[in-house]
Amino acid sequence: MQKNSRLRTVKAVVASLGVAAAMVVAGNVPAAFAVHDETFQLDGDVSASTTTNVGGTTQAIDWSTLFGSTGNELALPSGYTASVFSKDFNTNANGSFNTSDATTYTTGSKDTLPISGWQCTASNNVNSKIDVMNSYATAYTAPNGHQLLYFALERNTNSGDANVAFWFLQDQVACNDNGSTATFSGQHRDGDLLIVSAFTNGGAVSTVDVYRWNGGANGTLGTTPVAHGVDCKTTAAGDTGCATVNTGTITTPWPTANFKDGVGHSLRIAEFYEGGLDLTANNLGGKCFNTFTGDTRSSQSLTATLFDYSLGNLGECTSTTVTTPNVTTQEIPASGTLSVTDSALITVTGIQTFSATLKFFICGPTALDATGSCTTGGDQIGTTQAITTGGTYPSTAASITEVGRYCWRAEFSGDSTAGVPASKDDSTGECFTVTPRQSGLDTQAGASPVDFGNAVTDTATLSNTANHQGSGGVGTDGSINPATAGGKAGGTITFTLYKDDCTTVATGTGSNPQTVNVSGDSVYGPVSFTPDAPGTYHWKATYTGDAPNTLGSSHNGSCTDTKEDVVVRQIPTEISTAQKAFPNDSATITSSVAGNNLPSNGTVIFRLYDTLANCQAGGDTVNSGGLLYKETKTGVGGTHTTTVGTANTSVAVDSNTTVYWTATYATGDTAHTGRASVCTENTQFTFTNDSGPGTLFP
Repeated sequence: MQKNSRLRTVKAVVASLGVAAAMVVAGNVPAAFAVHDETFQLDGDVSASTTTNVGGTTQAIDWSTLFGSTGNELALPSGYTASVFSKDFNTNANGSFNTSDATTYTTGSKDTLPISGWQCTASNNVNSKIDVMNSYATAYTAPNGHQLLYFALERNTNSGDANVAFWFLQDQVACNDNGSTATFSGQHRDGDLLIVSAFTNGGAVSTVDVYRWNGGANGTLGTTPVAHGVDCKTTAAGDTGCATVNTGTITTPWPTANFKDGVGHSLRIAEFYEGGLDLTANNLGGKCFNTFTGDTRSSQSLTATLFDYSLGNLGECTSTTVTTPNVTTQEIPASGTLSVTDSALITVTGIQTFSATLKFFICGPTALDATGSCTTGGDQIGTTQAITTGGTYPSTAASITEVGRYCWRAEFSGDSTAGVPASKDDSTGECFTVTPRQSGLDTQAGASPVDFGNAVTDTATLSNTANHQGSGGVGTDGSINPATAGGKAGGTITFTLYKDDCTTVATGTGSNPQTVNVSGDSVYGPVSFTPDAPGTYHWKATYTGDAPNTLGSSHNGSCTDTKEDVVVRQIPTEISTAQKAFPNDSATITSSVAGNNLPSNGTVIFRLYDTLANCQAGGDTVNSGGLLYKETKTGVGGTHTTTVGTANTSVAVDSNTTVYWTATYATGDTAHTGRASVCTENTQFTFTNDSGPGTLFP
């Protein structure tokens, strides 16, 4: 069970870390100081104020530099890449020491077993000699690149000699007994280290042996030590591992406890143990140790009985994956294809190089108002990338051809061999939306006014559409990286002609409304319709859009665009006048003798000529020689005087001219004389007509 520990995640790119935890592999080991020649004090106390000077170097850092009054982790000094403090004792309500302990090994747990063979349980009364109070550790990378580990443990009493051990594990290992026996989670990885040490209650460390786990989860613990160390107080400078205990009572800034003094801040002689190991100098570097345990045991034997333990998350190596999509919200282009990428910032602390992979996945499309992220599934974009150092890595571009919500996920595999944990970013910050394109619709009615009986027309210009989504690719419907690109936007445009009130659909000849099919941005129409009544009309047009990429649009819904107004006018008429006259003549015949009656069988002949000359010529054939008209009256007479006239209704004069008449009278007897008029009788015609078009009536 992990207690009072904190994983420090360093938000910085490994490639740019000035104090990166560089691991140096065997065969290329630079010169090194001793493990206690570096900046950390291995002097048997926790106080940084008790400065030491070993190997010509002043050591100014101790455990009190790393942890505060509650065991809280303080800011790490330069070169220190991780630290952990694990409290492993309880107090009663009154502050006194409580002998119960939730983290003890059960019988049968052995260091030689895989972690799946370890079990934990809670104990109500732990023997003081084997009861761990606090344990802590830190990782340090020296300026020469050496990787070092420092570790410490506090126990409740110093009675008798003691055996302690420290595991440095690459995996995340824990155990939660939940009030009963439980199995540890996690597993061994090749290169896990077990440090076993013995010391006396007189304040001397006799041995420090380091053992290596070989193989993976089901590997074995090497029985031959891979490194040795002795008491730091007696070893010479240049050693690669040592440990020591306090030779007198020391004070801790954080709470601790011992059998004689109870809960407080003091530890008696040999109740505090600390040590250090130069991993690189012992050819044990190149690993990331993420879990730390300090325990008490029955002996230094690898098969010793394990007692109490204190476990913490050292997190020497951490990894974070933070991704940034190049698009957050973007309108789909007219082409219907949007190129999107993701970028992953891989940050690894505690190690400079490793062997890992990076994969990018994308989920979608989903609805624009969808929530959640791409936690699982989706489609991998591009090939798996090999990653050997931290940095920023772009994804392969993905072609998005459909409106919707999409989410990226980046998965960093970590390096199980080196203990680099995996990480991923599938947060909602990885999501982006592709919004539809708002189409534009503009219309133009045909020429206005038009005469009643003629058609009116309308034409639409459609713009700002986007192509269809593609198909045959990946994604929820194959629209990502499609094998077949989408064509031009479809849908229909509906033209409707309304009467002047803008609500009543016009009636007449033809279809109203009329619908035309669409294929992308273009000019559509003209459509035509013939209203059945004169008046003012208005066109409206509506485009359906082409979901999901193109939104619909309309134009002139409120009849305010005068370009869409048309007038159907009444058929106009014109009036003009043209006069004509039918010339007529009369003749009065009188006997010159008073009381004498004219004979009753006289004859009068009227002749009408077009000119004086023709009249004088005296032609007698109508329509020849200028004779326009001839009419004969018979049976004239029987009275002293009589008058006869023509009844012309067939020969008209319709232009300005002068016509001439002659009249002859034949008596019908020998007692009277006949008479003839000469061409002095004429009629002059002068016409003034109205040439139109007239004025409106009524």
